[in-house]
Amino acid sequence: MPINIDLLEENSDLSPMDIHRFLFETNADFINIASLVIRLFIGICFIIHGLGKLGIVGPGNMNGFEGWLKSLGVPLPALQARLAMLCEIGGGLLITLGLATRIGAALCLCIMIVAGTIGHKGGGYLITNNPPGNEYTINLAAILIALILLGPGSYSLDALLF
Repeated sequence: MPINIDLLEENSDLSPMDIHRFLFETNADFINIASLVIRLFIGICFIIHGLGKLGIVGPGNMNGFEGWLKSLGVPLPALQARLAMLCEIGGGLLITLGLATRIGAALCLCIMIVAGTIGHKGGGYLITNNPPGNEYTINLAAILIALILLGPGSYSLDALLF
């Protein structure tokens, strides 16, 4: 059923031009809200992954992660495991709060580059492959790149403080 534009204009503050703007244009408010949504979801995602390495969330723990890195031939696996965990929790917190957002996103991006090139090496693209592909790391990296380009937005501590 098509929308009756005359009825819409009589009963609402929305005009056909408002609908057109919403569907086909962008504005600073949309960009700021998009940055906030991305920051909240991606930041919390990384915090949870870091907490998983501590054994606080999910079945994993630091010993298991360290052992996995060792099995992949990663040098200094104990140090690398702890650095990854710190980058995920610290970077995730920075992203979520919108404080030094681009730095936090860059830290998490580095983790995704390493995870994609070492942890998921030889798995192809799909995460459902055996071994798992790098689909997840590529998509998280793309979102982090978008966040680095967009910046923290108005709804952030960066905007409030700087």
